[in-house]
Amino acid sequence: MNNEPTYLIVKDHSVSGEEFRLCYNKAMDMLVTYPQPTLEKLPNYYQSEDYISHTDSKRNVFEKLYHVVRSIALKRKLKLINSFSLQGKNLLDIGCGTGDFLEVAERHNWNITGIEPDDKARHIANSKTNNAVFNIEHLEELGENSFDAITLWHVLEHLPNLEEHIKKIEHLLKDNGRIVIAVPNYKSYDATYYKEFWAAYDTPRHLWHFSKNAISRLFSEVNMITEKILPMKFDALYVSLLSEKYKSGKMNYIKAFWIGLRSNRKAKSSKEYSSLIYVLKKQ
Repeated sequence: MNNEPTYLIVKDHSVSGEEFRLCYNKAMDMLVTYPQPTLEKLPNYYQSEDYISHTDSKRNVFEKLYHVVRSIALKRKLKLINSFSLQGKNLLDIGCGTGDFLEVAERHNWNITGIEPDDKARHIANSKTNNAVFNIEHLEELGENSFDAITLWHVLEHLPNLEEHIKKIEHLLKDNGRIVIAVPNYKSYDATYYKEFWAAYDTPRHLWHFSKNAISRLFSEVNMITEKILPMKFDALYVSLLSEKYKSGKMNYIKAFWIGLRSNRKAKSSKEYSSLIYVLKKQ
């Protein structure tokens, strides 16, 4: 039984309809999904055509909008990793989905490796990257100090055994390398506004819900520090659209746009954007 205080009770809107508690971990300043599915049952919660990052589907306006935003985001992600002063160009993308970021990075002379546990998404990714994508077990076969850049785009919140994975990722990074992590921010305005309907809680696929303090504290345990924090402004709009659907049964494009815009405006001063990118390096 988890004895930490309950922050919210949230429903799985995508697959099961089950309810989960978000428990507040004061020491880390983060929320923890409870109960968490077993490793055997966790894949069942990803079995939905609505999980776009695993399907590449473009069935409706919402999914088409997702792909437009993703194409812009891919250019920005590439620009970010290209801005680092690194020894080499060995890239590991953990939770690479259908492989779009790896495909773009490879075209720009990065040596790519991907990790993706979902069989269907991994098959699509390998068709784009000449079989550069492997199952999660392959992480254990990778050598220490092998990668100049390791990216986890909206992935850290999905990883069971969080502290073990963080240690493993740090071991894989070269001494002057960078880890780039993008995660939702439960302290954003849109999270506060939508509460239990906030789509970025996405329980139980999201096992952890981070604040800036949480990222800093978790990675300080493996002697890493945050070099910079960057906003993901599109996420406020995208998440608000999905949150409106969960709350009212409709997308409510105008209302969602207004809440997303308001969230970004408030974040100009608070710096609490809907999602944040953390660039981390070894101390």
